[in-house]
Amino acid sequence: MGRGKRPATYEDIEALPTGWVGEIIDDELWAFPRPAAWHSRAASKLGVLLDRFDAGQGGPGGWWLLDEPELHFGKQVLVPDLGGWRRERAPGLLERDEPFFDVAPDWVCEVLSPSTAALDRGRKLEVYHQQGVSHAWLVDPRAHTLEVYRRGRRGWRLAARHGGEEVVRAEPFDAEPLELGLLWVSKSTPAPGAPTPG
Repeated sequence: MGRGKRPATYEDIEALPTGWVGEIIDDELWAFPRPAAWHSRAASKLGVLLDRFDAGQGGPGGWWLLDEPELHFGKQVLVPDLGGWRRERAPGLLERDEPFFDVAPDWVCEVLSPSTAALDRGRKLEVYHQQGVSHAWLVDPRAHTLEVYRRGRRGWRLAARHGGEEVVRAEPFDAEPLELGLLWVSKSTPAPGAPTPG
């Protein structure tokens, strides 16, 4: 933070335009408009594919999985694209009235955009590690990759890197296969209103 600049507060987040997502990291406000369609598609589809770990309908269950949970760690306010808590560790997590969570998740996922990738890979991962998050995923919908990180004593360890159309078992959700190709927007899909060849 620059000299003479006041620390960001939650009021700064509340003052953002409608549709913007705000985070406070090391007393600095980071604000971003809603992401591009391909980013939203990857995050939404991943949530649907992992739902069997939450609902347990024909799947393993055992998790609370949420889209864009607002996490409060002291003065830090972070919003991952997806977050998950093991139910055994946070049994009453969803019974609270607050619109935020002060219990660190067991897993977070950041879907990378050109405007957020440096922050997601850098300081946000550091804060997640400091708070005891055990797994972090970085999904890049442009490069069609999934990086799986496991918490080590002194930092994150890359557990696996997957890409393309692979069907993978990615911890901590390795009890079930995950079809990566379902996350990506096909480059051959014509935009609405685009002329069709022929």
